[in-house]
Amino acid sequence: MVEGATEVLARRGLHATAFSEVLALTRTSRGSIYHHFPGGKAELIEAVLEDFSARLDDALRALHGKPVEAVVGGALQMWRNKLLRNDCESGCPVAAVTVAANSTRLLADCRQAFDQWIATLASALRAGGVSAAQAGTFATLLVAAVQGAILLARAHGRIDPFDDIAMELRAQAARLAA
Repeated sequence: MVEGATEVLARRGLHATAFSEVLALTRTSRGSIYHHFPGGKAELIEAVLEDFSARLDDALRALHGKPVEAVVGGALQMWRNKLLRNDCESGCPVAAVTVAANSTRLLADCRQAFDQWIATLASALRAGGVSAAQAGTFATLLVAAVQGAILLARAHGRIDPFDDIAMELRAQAARLAA
């Protein structure tokens, strides 16, 4: 159910994510969703944020110990693959919740996810030889630029805007590594 809700949330946004669509996608009964998530939609969304954030962070951690260009390229490739798998129709569920969060708890969960991704990327960049100050700044830029690139790719319905931004980020990573 969490995976199904992640997909619906990434495609439809917070307010348009409905239990009925999650149930249809995952082929589960209405009773099972309330059994696993007695707190309703809010509890399901929190589970999505926790699961997606942890999975993405694990993937980013796998880049640790690689050269700077490989760290940046690997992070970009993860998001590019996700866009292509969904024909540029699906974005980041954390961003979707951030935009429409109707509670301080959800917003705090989103902030925590973004902060963790930035910290993980900064750590990988430092391990690749980038100074602490530059690593933190570039990790923040990378996360922010990727989120913007995802929005542009979705709006245009094609990967080109993402690729243009990725090319510039790779060039900046090469300058950092030099």
